Amino acid sequence: MGIRLRAFAALAMAATLAATTACSDTRDDNSDSGSDSNLIGIVMPTRSLERWNNDGAHLEDLLKTAGYTTTLQYADNKVDQQITQLQNMINQNPKVLVVASIDGTALGPVLAKAASQKIKVIAYDRLINKTPDVDYYATFDNYQVGKLQGEFIVKQLGLDAGKGPFNLEPFAGSSDDNNAKFFFSGAWDVLKPYVDSGKLVIPSGKKLASNEDWKNVSIDGWLSQKAQSEMDNRINSFYTGGKKVDVVLSPNDSLALGIEQSLESKGYKVGPGWPVITGQDADLANTKNILAGKQSMTVWKDTRTLGDQVAKMVDQIVKGQTVETNDTKTYDNEVKVVPAYLLPPVVVIKDDVKAKLVDSGFYTADKLGL
Repeated sequence: MGIRLRAFAALAMAATLAATTACSDTRDDNSDSGSDSNLIGIVMPTRSLERWNNDGAHLEDLLKTAGYTTTLQYADNKVDQQITQLQNMINQNPKVLVVASIDGTALGPVLAKAASQKIKVIAYDRLINKTPDVDYYATFDNYQVGKLQGEFIVKQLGLDAGKGPFNLEPFAGSSDDNNAKFFFSGAWDVLKPYVDSGKLVIPSGKKLASNEDWKNVSIDGWLSQKAQSEMDNRINSFYTGGKKVDVVLSPNDSLALGIEQSLESKGYKVGPGWPVITGQDADLANTKNILAGKQSMTVWKDTRTLGDQVAKMVDQIVKGQTVETNDTKTYDNEVKVVPAYLLPPVVVIKDDVKAKLVDSGFYTADKLGL
């Protein structure tokens, strides 16, 4: 979508929401569940990743423009802190809670309290598990994210043309993040046949008989430093005598950043012999690395569109309308299948950074040094 069309669509949505929503900035914090309060609670997991800062700010701006009162909190990747934040928000009796969880299995008790007050809950980008008290889920097609990464590796290495063997080091996301399994499963369903045939070899010996083994290569907290340390250990232990890493399956940009730093510290040089490295999120540092040849691709989830969709869902809830979803089968949280709205991810490589990320208004050319 072009800049002008996207801007028009965003303004049109905001105008529609504002026309049907009370615009008062005041609320009765002691009101019951039948009050006229227009408060919306938003909880995000951390400020330490660029994308969550962008997501929270964008969603808050949309809702405020539409006349809602918002409370936005970040939990520093601490589960107890996020639970406390939710408890405090529930005490203010919001109409809707939008929750990007840290641990998708830890929120059942606090969300039960929300349900008792008839507060609706939207899981934002991360599914909330093991509770009936999550009403909707908005995310990108996370299995497709991994599939795109796997397909990129196959094409880049020429695996479908019979080339190989290549040395692969696989990584997965945080073990407490429900999305991490979907990312890895999408990629591993593509790559495993080549591992089985010997065209992809894993020198570090990580045991991945199926995509159910993804936690064997997970990096908790999605931390760059942990990914860097893990990559250092694998290179030091398994890449001696001139053996080289050919490809790294990284599920997101934060991990990719640490992996790239590790490779540089171990003497790898950008150019011939630099490994194929995947990513996700189009973070600024990683987009610059793509332009510099340090990262091969990223799967871009334009989180502005996710915020747009969630704002729309919030408004539909508040107005008592049917909430728009497009998937009612995939996301089983172990208690129920949560109705979801899935958005499409997009591959970005060096040659189309400008067309996809700059022309869409996601980054300015100056910011990327273009």
